[in-house]
Amino acid sequence: MAPAGAAHAAHGRPPTGVPSARPGRLPAGVPQPRPTDRFAELLVAVLSGQRPVHAMLRHSAGQAYDELIRLAERGPLRTRGARPVVRDIGWFVPREGAIEAFARIGAGDRLRAMAFRLERGRDLRWRCTAVELGGPR
Repeated sequence: MAPAGAAHAAHGRPPTGVPSARPGRLPAGVPQPRPTDRFAELLVAVLSGQRPVHAMLRHSAGQAYDELIRLAERGPLRTRGARPVVRDIGWFVPREGAIEAFARIGAGDRLRAMAFRLERGRDLRWRCTAVELGGPR
């Protein structure tokens, strides 16, 4: 993913989503969710078993979907107690149209790390192109 020390803090310049002029989008002036937020929530739902892995099929590209299948089979974020939630997100923008993000995922007293890469396609949609999950702490 990103080289050490290259991550932006979550309070840095936020990555932008798709322009709000597209049909079906919220009107201008209404805060738009960042793509990092939407993807982190979707990835947590898939990796915790709350959503099926095929929910990521149209939201992923390249080897990312295969990696998600492998990860989801192990159920790394499944818990018996508290549901996993995204506690914090940070990102790095290595170039226009690409975001490397990390998220801290909490479930009860457990904390996990998740890293993922998003790339904007020619159709202006963001897709996950890589995902990694760190161990419990």
